Amino acid sequence: MTEPNRHLSSFDPVWEQIKDEAAVAIADDPLLGGLIHSSVLHHSSIEGALAYRMSMKLASAEMSEQLLREIADQAYASSDELSKRARADLMAVFERDPACHRLIQPILFFKGYQAVQAYRVGHWLWNTGRRDLAYFFQMRISEQFGVDIHPAAKLGQGIMIDHAHSIVIGETAVVGDNVSMLHSVTLGGTGKEDGDRHPKIEDGVLIGAGAKVLGNITVGHCTRIAAGSVVLESIPACKTVAGVPARIVGEAGCAQPSVSMDHRLSL
Repeated sequence: MTEPNRHLSSFDPVWEQIKDEAAVAIADDPLLGGLIHSSVLHHSSIEGALAYRMSMKLASAEMSEQLLREIADQAYASSDELSKRARADLMAVFERDPACHRLIQPILFFKGYQAVQAYRVGHWLWNTGRRDLAYFFQMRISEQFGVDIHPAAKLGQGIMIDHAHSIVIGETAVVGDNVSMLHSVTLGGTGKEDGDRHPKIEDGVLIGAGAKVLGNITVGHCTRIAAGSVVLESIPACKTVAGVPARIVGEAGCAQPSVSMDHRLSL
């Protein structure tokens, strides 16, 4: 299968590092050779590797790996934005997740990163009018990764979802750039109302494990939401909120909460 000839530059340092890491991983454990060759070294770009990995994860008796690979290849060939966001998300995981020591890890093993990249292809399908196929992607992402993101939701770049179990992001939700969240986060509605009904999360927000943000409300940039909180009202920028229902308990404590990943309420 021909990969899209889609490169941000003639020399891609991110992809070169991933290939170097792949070679080291095979040397360390040859049993991984087949997986790493097929998922990384067989491809000429990170886009090709992501399209392949996505197709392997989402394939089922209902839709083959080949068809899914063709869809993903078409998406990457049609949108430079997908490529840029894939790299930004990758660097976000590498820089913020203390369990991530190499760039190759999210591509091979981290379901949060994989789920977000698959969502991005589903979002591209939604925006190009192929909405039933976008719903198929949503269904398979939910089944395979435990991450349910509506394909109409809008996610910025530099998104890091750690552990990524039981994530729900609704249809009219908007997530800004450089947002970090942990497992069991919900960006949901509050009932059966139609229309614009989901949260707007501004840039640099950190959302703790199990937090629920409900309704058409805004969480201001660089805010921290404590684990287990239920946010029902808009929150100003650069605050820390906690509780059920959530209340402002202090300032954010640092300039970039989503980067520092510091969840402590007292600093």
